[in-house]
Amino acid sequence: QLGSADPDLYKPRDSRELVMQKMIEDIDFAIANLPSVKSLYRVTKWTALALKSRFCLFEGTFRKYHEYQETMYPEYDWKWYLGQCVSASEEFMNTSGYGIYTADGPAESYMNLFAADNAVSQEIILARDYNEALNIVHDSNYYTLTQSYGRPGLSKKIVDSYLMADGTRFTDREGWNTMEFADECAGRDPRLAQSIRTPGYTRIGSTETVAPDFSYTVTGYHPVKFVTGIESDGYNKSHNDLPIFRSAEIYLNFAEAKAELGTLSQSDLDNSIKRLRDRVDMPNIDMAKANADPDEYMAEMYPRVSGPDKGVILEIRRERAVELSREGFRYYDIIRWKEGQTFTQKCYGMYFPRLGDYDLDRNGTVDICLYQGQVPDTDATLIYEVGQDLFLSEGDHGYVDPYYNITLSWNEDRDYFYPIPTDDRSLSRGALTQNPGWNDGLDL
Repeated sequence: QLGSADPDLYKPRDSRELVMQKMIEDIDFAIANLPSVKSLYRVTKWTALALKSRFCLFEGTFRKYHEYQETMYPEYDWKWYLGQCVSASEEFMNTSGYGIYTADGPAESYMNLFAADNAVSQEIILARDYNEALNIVHDSNYYTLTQSYGRPGLSKKIVDSYLMADGTRFTDREGWNTMEFADECAGRDPRLAQSIRTPGYTRIGSTETVAPDFSYTVTGYHPVKFVTGIESDGYNKSHNDLPIFRSAEIYLNFAEAKAELGTLSQSDLDNSIKRLRDRVDMPNIDMAKANADPDEYMAEMYPRVSGPDKGVILEIRRERAVELSREGFRYYDIIRWKEGQTFTQKCYGMYFPRLGDYDLDRNGTVDICLYQGQVPDTDATLIYEVGQDLFLSEGDHGYVDPYYNITLSWNEDRDYFYPIPTDDRSLSRGALTQNPGWNDGLDL
């Protein structure tokens, strides 16, 4: 324990390696001593293994792509941490008994996993428990279905990365980048229709088809993951449990770590990624084929990936973005891969080739009308003036550009780390130095 006069209160920061080795020491103790009985809402041995898999993947890939060298403890390089990720993941996969939820079939299992009132113990390792009777609730429905919470939406870049249902690349199709919404959704990885509203979408518990609603989404790619039935609509009405760890992440961690180490085999993919693809009747990654013909679209998204396993690493990253969409991983994945320039790219939405009426889901009802000048005579549910209510990349046509007036920037020498708070720097009397690139104005 530290007292108020303890000099350690004013010591400089410990080395990254000391902190990491203490984390390893603590998590290994937890793995050895926590109960192995499964529990949705209590930390167990399996939770600890999942956490170790997660943070060792982060540290290993961060050190690799940021070219971080530990001079004090050179034996703990990026390969060592990825090896720890593989070991923790393998122990979990081989002994935990967790699997992938498939009970509702390829068209619904993925979506229903995140809408379940009580977390699905087959796949969810640890969840946050919500309970309507106890008024322990959250806002997932309201966040997704209101005009006042930021109107979330997927970006076109991510939507385009979803494969076709037969495993071929959407971005290899002729005209892929200027397809209208219904056309780009046809024949895709079933997880797309379980992640955003696509033609034919119905709310859980309803038979009425509903189209994407630009009132609630700035890009038009309207999220449905974590959305439940209409009975939970309204402010603080949702009570489906929210996952903290699930086994799908561990399979992804395992495959990525082995691919980065150069030790991945087709058998490893069959034991990991294939389980996720099987849930939605998608073909598995063919490692040899992926490496022989790396996807140019994914390579442009992740230009730092190289080497003989470039193709399969890109495919695993695709799989991670698709499977873990909206679960809070994307920002820190970009950080550890040192792909911060991604944040300077435009966040576009749907493509509209012209002004006029659009039946987005082609059910016979006009969903949105885009116009300039005089308001047209239309039966559209939503009527938007382009250049005022909604902005398109080419003026009167193009991609929805919700952040048209925002300048995007990324400082490679600064922005991979947050600044140290000035209060903490002051309390340490200057012993705690600021992170590179940040100037807080303190002269201590």
